[in-house]
Amino acid sequence: MTAGRHRRARAAFATQATFAALVFLALAAYQFIPDNDWWTCTWQIAIGWSAAAAIVLGARRLPRRDRTPWWFFAAGVFCNASGIAVAKISENVWHLDDLPTPADPFFLGLYPLCAVGMGLLIRRRDEWRNRSALLDAATITTGFGLLAWIYVIAPIDLDESMGRWAHATQVAYPIGDLLLLAMMVRLLRSSGSRGASLWWLGGALAALLIGDSAWVVLDNLGTVGLTLEDTPWFRRLLESVFLVAFALFGIAALDPAATRLGQSAQKQTTRLGPGLLALLTGASLIAPGLLAVQLGDGQLANGWSIVVGSTVLFLLVVGRMAGLLREVERQAGQLRALARSDELTGLPNRRAWNDELPHALERARRGAESVAVAIVDLDHFKHFNDTFGHPAGDRLLKAASAAWHGTLRKVDLIARYGGEEFVVLLPGADAAHGHFVLTRMLAVTPLGQTFSAGLAVWNGEETSDELLQRADEALYLAKDRGRNRIEMPLAA
Repeated sequence: MTAGRHRRARAAFATQATFAALVFLALAAYQFIPDNDWWTCTWQIAIGWSAAAAIVLGARRLPRRDRTPWWFFAAGVFCNASGIAVAKISENVWHLDDLPTPADPFFLGLYPLCAVGMGLLIRRRDEWRNRSALLDAATITTGFGLLAWIYVIAPIDLDESMGRWAHATQVAYPIGDLLLLAMMVRLLRSSGSRGASLWWLGGALAALLIGDSAWVVLDNLGTVGLTLEDTPWFRRLLESVFLVAFALFGIAALDPAATRLGQSAQKQTTRLGPGLLALLTGASLIAPGLLAVQLGDGQLANGWSIVVGSTVLFLLVVGRMAGLLREVERQAGQLRALARSDELTGLPNRRAWNDELPHALERARRGAESVAVAIVDLDHFKHFNDTFGHPAGDRLLKAASAAWHGTLRKVDLIARYGGEEFVVLLPGADAAHGHFVLTRMLAVTPLGQTFSAGLAVWNGEETSDELLQRADEALYLAKDRGRNRIEMPLAA
């Protein structure tokens, strides 16, 4: 990291810390300001607009291509905070209390604007077709969506005292919360950077959902809920949850880690951590939990809703399990391939050779064909390593194995047997053809190096170990006779 980047990071931290300190003081002071609508309204709007300004300031420090998601977050926070002012004016000046009020479009604007911002971040960080992340988001959203349907959306729809637009407005809030929940889970499940900015952003969205859920709970408490809403300290504390959400958006944008938030993922992941597993389990148990509650009350009021929700959750869980099984199978296949491959050269290793040679001899036995086997050993490889170093020795092994492999037929097999030793399997080859192949391999050995080779042709009866032993004897014969040559056993 250059000195200039160090300075920019320190400046970003200082700005973030200053904003966080000021907004903390503002939130603390909000608990003690006079219990007056205009005082509280002004304070809330000031915090919301300050947060929007902080998001804009943080976005301006990012590369141009990474700013767009933050513009949407800033617009969402500004829109929602402005709705507070519109709501007060509508109530106290225009005396408009029935839904929808002029403030509702401002409040509701937060949801699509933040959803678009998160969607742009997800697109930069990850692939939308990340199947495991989509299934996780769908499972959690379906579970909590069923909860919202039974306790929020369906009761609103059944309330005939409200008009069509009032119904639509009331329903839009829980739907907006579900949209944010789905996008938040999908964002957190993306495979990009896990910097502090992501967690500040996740905290902001979580605070919004907690605040909205608290209002829903209060509405369902009836008289007790109305009493709590009229209690100044409780209402102010609940309003502070939304102000905290505004502040966290600003802190996320000002965090130096925001520069990495839009970085694309190197690879997708299907890993199920303990937290995610607990959340998925809880979401999946919502449907049977609701069924148990209603059966306990002696009245199954939402049977079909629970059936549909349970079915969807079951299919999503099965889909997730299928994805995990495919991933396990894929990794198992990779492990099997790695276990049979030489890490340096990419050729089959000794284990793969030991598996293949007996099969090749059995095929030759059934087809009454000949088989030739050779052991190839690079000459003076230790001296080469000592002279040029081990990295150069590794490069020689890779270059030699690639050059030799290029001279062979598709049916032939070359494997690394160990160190600088290689073994060659030549199905259907006799002594003359085997010698010809090895001569061609010797000619393409790179860097002016040579090898010694021992060649043995299967006699039709011996085992694979016996055949390989004869090739090894021929190899030592080639070394004794001066290297850079191909020899066969003295006797078959």
